[in-house]
Amino acid sequence: MIVALPIALRRETATTTASRADDRLVILTPHHESIRQEFGEAFAAYWKTTTGRKLHVDWRTPGGTSEIRMVLDAGYKAAAETGRAGIGVDVLFGGGEPDFSNQAKQGRLLPLRVFESHPELFTEEGAIPATFTGERYYPSDHVWVGICMSQFGICYNPEVLKRLHLASPVTWRDLGDPGYAGNLALADPTKSGSVARAFELLVQGEMLRALAEQPNDPPAALADGWAAGLQLIQRMAANARYFTDSASKIPQDVGQGNAAAGMCIDFYGRSYAEDLKSASGMPRVVWIAPRGGTTLSADPVGVLRGAPHPEVAQCFVGFCLSPEAQFLWFGKPGTPHGPQARALHRTPIRRDMYTPENLANSTMPGFHPYEDRGNFTYQRELTGGLFNTLRQLVKVMCIDSHEEMKSAWQVMLAAGMPADALAVFSDVSIMPYAADGKGVPGFDGSDALQTATHAARIGEWFRANYRKAEALARQQPHPEP
Repeated sequence: MIVALPIALRRETATTTASRADDRLVILTPHHESIRQEFGEAFAAYWKTTTGRKLHVDWRTPGGTSEIRMVLDAGYKAAAETGRAGIGVDVLFGGGEPDFSNQAKQGRLLPLRVFESHPELFTEEGAIPATFTGERYYPSDHVWVGICMSQFGICYNPEVLKRLHLASPVTWRDLGDPGYAGNLALADPTKSGSVARAFELLVQGEMLRALAEQPNDPPAALADGWAAGLQLIQRMAANARYFTDSASKIPQDVGQGNAAAGMCIDFYGRSYAEDLKSASGMPRVVWIAPRGGTTLSADPVGVLRGAPHPEVAQCFVGFCLSPEAQFLWFGKPGTPHGPQARALHRTPIRRDMYTPENLANSTMPGFHPYEDRGNFTYQRELTGGLFNTLRQLVKVMCIDSHEEMKSAWQVMLAAGMPADALAVFSDVSIMPYAADGKGVPGFDGSDALQTATHAARIGEWFRANYRKAEALARQQPHPEP
């Protein structure tokens, strides 16, 4: 009975084991199990209906986008050395636009046939715009296409904020409030392209704010805004309990009261908001898009060069843009064409999906991204070239020196935030904004030894500043209670 019960209760699946399948599709992805299950099952059923053939979907999940990038780099390097065209993988499914743009620059993505078979989707008035909120949803060479959208924002626990006497956060700046010290959860931008983009948008938001305040001197405004963005990251990092590699850890810790707030991607925030509620039904997790500090970025799909099953791969891309597959992203479980096991809490990229009927059967009935006038518009020319520089800078400025940073912050808090110590702590002059907005060679170069040497030098400079700031704060008379 023990052996037979799981077999009797298991759900019927459309995917077929490799030994019994007529066709196969190999997909490399950072997506979690629920997405893999729903899309694998739905596409296998679609393939069986349209071709009469059984399909086995082979999911490859080495980790986040950083790990996937290393797998692709190593795989294509080995392929070049052995004269092979590909790496035995058909599809890259999920990640950020910067990750796909990087693979495209290296010639690893093939043109997608969906642009020829369904050109009506990509017209000016079509379902998928070329750009939105300053983000690209597909490139001019058509080698990748966004299939859903995502936003990085803030998740918080209302009860914990009440206990700390903190107002609900509205902008990224709110997370720099010293009242969050020891109660903020952040993610490591070197492990995720989406997290790195969130930090980039945070900095760009400060730059645009400075431009609005200093319209007559744009170069000075951009430099001041860049510095203000780095200083905000410092304050947030000083408040942070940790920098995690796990995207789901932050909303989980917030919901359990182990952190007051954190940096969180929308679908994890919405998922935990639904799952974690108090006995009275009140949410333990609330997710918001910080005002003036985030965009709706594309989560793309692409077919890899040398794909062993190119016909199936191209068909999978077309399926991902079909109304049925698009509804999987935000449909309620059990509704027609909705997910079978669990809501995915994602945002479809097709704007014609946001009909009253679809929204009524979705997990976000009042949400229409294309009609949100509060969206932030990303300006690639300001910080796009600094994407990798910024993620490496956060690592050496905040993560590698986190213990020194937190120690200084606590002593400064106890001393009433003395101005001289705060000035040293917030000194980011070693990393000025470049006039052309391009990356720093020491962080972006191909020489690994040079990069490591540069990172060590910058990191030690910040460590020394944090130690000096702590020493200055200790010299201050303790403020009266």
